[in-house]
Amino acid sequence: MPLISTVETLSSVSQRDGMMADASLGVRPDFAMPPKKAARFPRTARLLRHADFERVYKQGRRHFSASMTVFYWPRTALQENTEADLRKSKASAPQGLRVGFTVGRVLGGAVQRNRMKRRLRESVRMSRPSGTIAADVVINPKKSLLTTDFSKVLDEVSRAFAVIEQKLSQTSSATTLVETANNRRAGSRQPQAGNRS
Repeated sequence: MPLISTVETLSSVSQRDGMMADASLGVRPDFAMPPKKAARFPRTARLLRHADFERVYKQGRRHFSASMTVFYWPRTALQENTEADLRKSKASAPQGLRVGFTVGRVLGGAVQRNRMKRRLRESVRMSRPSGTIAADVVINPKKSLLTTDFSKVLDEVSRAFAVIEQKLSQTSSATTLVETANNRRAGSRQPQAGNRS
């Protein structure tokens, strides 16, 4: 009996030493986990402050889907208002889409709520558009998110982002048209020096 245990011990030690040698050479065994990719949902892309959440709820718009409600608010006005604050803190202005999640205790215990947040975070990470939209987004899941297939959750999130992008681009083009019309009217009211006779 002691001979078998010695052989097993020696084989496990030599196997471990072999893996350590492979690791020092940069060779990974076949069963090892793949290297972690860089996170594509960085801190700059998250909505973190309570005041930002409140602003989105009070001033923003809504998009409804089967398993979530998405609140969104364009951030152009925020950048104009807090320009001095950003200079003081020496922080750069947030670029692109910032996303936050609100999962209340009504939706279940901590395990269920954390599972909802993980599913939402991954679906946002996979379907987040590039930095074309400057908006803050808050996603509120419904209880059905736990039982919904992940591919459907991913479709709902990407559809919500497409709707937000479409509506905000329409709004920005409409404001551009209004501004150009106002500039034309203001320009026609001013007397020109060459017209006096």
